[in-house]
Amino acid sequence: MDNEPRLPAATRGQTIAKPGSSGTSKANQARNRKLARFGILFALLGLLLFAYFVRKAGVSQIVAGIQRLGFGFLLILAISAVRQIARSLAWLRCFEAPYSLRFRDAFAARVMGDALGNIVPLASVAVAEPSKAAFVTDRVPLMASLSALTLENIFYSLSVTIFIFSGTVALLLAFPLKPALRYASYGTLAVTILIVPLGYLIIRKQWKFISGPMSALQARGFGRAWLGKTIPRAQTLEDRIYGFYERNSNRLLTILALEMCFHLAGVLEIYTTLWFISDVVAPTLLTAFILESVNRVINIVFKFIPFRLGIDEAGTGMLAKALGFTQAIGAALAIVRKSRDLFWTAIGVALMVRRGLSLKSLAKVNEGETTLAEAAQ
Repeated sequence: MDNEPRLPAATRGQTIAKPGSSGTSKANQARNRKLARFGILFALLGLLLFAYFVRKAGVSQIVAGIQRLGFGFLLILAISAVRQIARSLAWLRCFEAPYSLRFRDAFAARVMGDALGNIVPLASVAVAEPSKAAFVTDRVPLMASLSALTLENIFYSLSVTIFIFSGTVALLLAFPLKPALRYASYGTLAVTILIVPLGYLIIRKQWKFISGPMSALQARGFGRAWLGKTIPRAQTLEDRIYGFYERNSNRLLTILALEMCFHLAGVLEIYTTLWFISDVVAPTLLTAFILESVNRVINIVFKFIPFRLGIDEAGTGMLAKALGFTQAIGAALAIVRKSRDLFWTAIGVALMVRRGLSLKSLAKVNEGETTLAEAAQ
């Protein structure tokens, strides 16, 4: 990537952040210091929860389960690569002529963006996803890649909703649950039932779901200067999204199918992991399907905790016990998932370093002092 063409100077500003005034920069720095404190707090809380639930589940049993996996971890990594490939292909399908992106560029951008979200907790919530589009601005204009990425995320969100709904229904119908887990399942069902028709209405009625709230804030005097520049870009993004829906209806099912492949590969990954580590009962595709659907919920709700430390071990452990496994096997499954995430994070960091990005330059991006494209130069 060092030999890739660089952006012209006039194009470099089209990234996820713009250089601001000295006052804005200081405000951003103060905000990010607060976010960093919260990030450290949540990380420490996660570590404490991790230590507690690992000890509760049984350290020796967890270690034994991971040892049974052995070189099977290489198979887990191969299956997880299929997940990355599926979403990269879905992103490519969301581009419209004359713009297109090579698969290897989309794949690398996805891995780097996910790594950025993992290593910069909380402060990167508004940066990690747009960064994937910014990482390919030397190939396509930012607005083209960002609108395609937004479309891909919409399809992904729809697939997540369908997947979680199906897994929750399967859990309620197939297994006797304790009251707390049963009520949590009912709550999950209620949320997913509301999301699908809401998403349909947004697309059908072409609601201004980005520029609308921004305009309301601007009318109330919040950030008028910044919103005055941002609202037209948000409107352009919305127009691209709705235009894609009208012009490319033949692609919709293909994109959704690719997103579902992401989840199915997740089911296969859990089934394979349990096949190696479980010495209690043999896994089934049904139990793997339920565990993966609950894992999606954990990822969404507790994204602010780095690598879902402690939360994943607790949630997966309790659910695994309800499905006939032991809590130790559930915790071992969660730890294997973390190891997989750490592997891909390391790959993403290596790709960013190869592009000339450092944690210091990324911090400046997050503080608004520079743009991601400029940081990569």
